[in-house]
Amino acid sequence: MKLNFETLIIFVQNVDQLKPFYVDILKLGIVEEIKSEWLLLEAGHCKIGLHKIGDQYLEAGAAAFKFDNNTKVVFEVEEDIHQIREYLLREKVLMKEIKTFDNYDYLLCDGEDPEGNVFQIKQRKK
Repeated sequence: MKLNFETLIIFVQNVDQLKPFYVDILKLGIVEEIKSEWLLLEAGHCKIGLHKIGDQYLEAGAAAFKFDNNTKVVFEVEEDIHQIREYLLREKVLMKEIKTFDNYDYLLCDGEDPEGNVFQIKQRKK
């Protein structure tokens, strides 16, 4: 059996709030959309689906909250990671410092989308 990773689905509170982040800021292309319910994005060799959480999992009238999850979406970039980080900071994206490790070929930088979903950009060291 050979499995090919095709789509990662992230369950979110507000698809419409996240759309500008993923489309306008991260520049991911829209593959398909069901307004306020579903957004499928082209992300290189994989797709990312933003799927609205079912109402039964949300508390009626409760304020939006950030998720605490154990998943990190990683985007590899060819452009300078320092410039990308500065661009994301100007766009008011929560970004950590750039880091790396001994004997590791990449620079890494974590950030969060507006709902607190963690992503990482990584660039091969030159």
